[in-house]
Amino acid sequence: MQFIDQAEIEVAAGKGGDGIVAFRREKYVPAGGPSGGNGGRGGSVIFVVDANLQTLLDFRYNHRFQAENGTRGGPNNCTGANGKDLIIEVPCGTAVYNAETGELLADLIEPQQTLVVAQGGKGGLGNQHFLSNRNRAPEYALPGLPGEIKQLRLELKLLAEVGIIGLPNAGKSTLISSLSAARPKIADYPFTTLIPNLGVVRKPTGDGTVFADIPGLIEGAAQGAGLGHDFLRHIERTRVLLHLIDATSDDVIGDYNTIQQELKAYGRGLTERSQILALNKIDAVDRETVDLEALATQLNHLSYAPVFLISAVTRIGLEPMLQQIWEILDQIKPTQELFR
Repeated sequence: MQFIDQAEIEVAAGKGGDGIVAFRREKYVPAGGPSGGNGGRGGSVIFVVDANLQTLLDFRYNHRFQAENGTRGGPNNCTGANGKDLIIEVPCGTAVYNAETGELLADLIEPQQTLVVAQGGKGGLGNQHFLSNRNRAPEYALPGLPGEIKQLRLELKLLAEVGIIGLPNAGKSTLISSLSAARPKIADYPFTTLIPNLGVVRKPTGDGTVFADIPGLIEGAAQGAGLGHDFLRHIERTRVLLHLIDATSDDVIGDYNTIQQELKAYGRGLTERSQILALNKIDAVDRETVDLEALATQLNHLSYAPVFLISAVTRIGLEPMLQQIWEILDQIKPTQELFR
């Protein structure tokens, strides 16, 4: 399945049906009496959140969505049929913007949440509606009103409790595969991960927590360099950021600073998010030439965040790190409450 997290579409609600001019034959009623019915309401376009969807793939090739028009009124005061509403399913975490103004219309983060994005047009009034003491035989009716037409931009922002961030080859995909049933592509070269990967990690209580492996950030990602700019939005909703750092790097502190600078440049409160640091690949470090404890202490002084020494491959140090994550998650609000 392709991962599509942005789309631009046009939605068009249905036009209201026209009212009609009609008269019935009835004794002692001038001109038979007006009996033209009102037109039916046009169908609306409605978004509904489907928890089973994970991508905006349905919008890649289909860019225009049209609801049904209402039908015209009938004689004998019959109202026309309403147009059928068009229901469009979107994944949890879809942000809906007005593509022309950039205004955020809604943030759809709860299953079965609905949003009317284009309201159907009202049906026109038939001539029976204009009957009065002064006008006993009105010979005019109103046309139906057009439905709303909107240009929308959809952005999918993953709903994950924990976002795993770090430079390419820090071991993010390996870590999420060790912690969960997710099986992302893993290789020993940069940018192996081209899409965010989700994995469910079980807490000791049995509850599942969603971790997101965010594709590698590089210097300049917030300005559009590399892959990170396309996927930084996916950590906007996370409650905890797990910053993974390659312990075999020649410049561990520089790697840490690079990612932190990109988070700051991107903004949206990412630098204020709770963070945990993890020095990964300690099984591949020559302990005689590298003092891991000293590096951890230095990172702790820089970040004021807990630092763990781990190996995603051999699972060394994962349990204490997870325990710290569970404690932090228990202290802050659920993701859905944060973004209402």
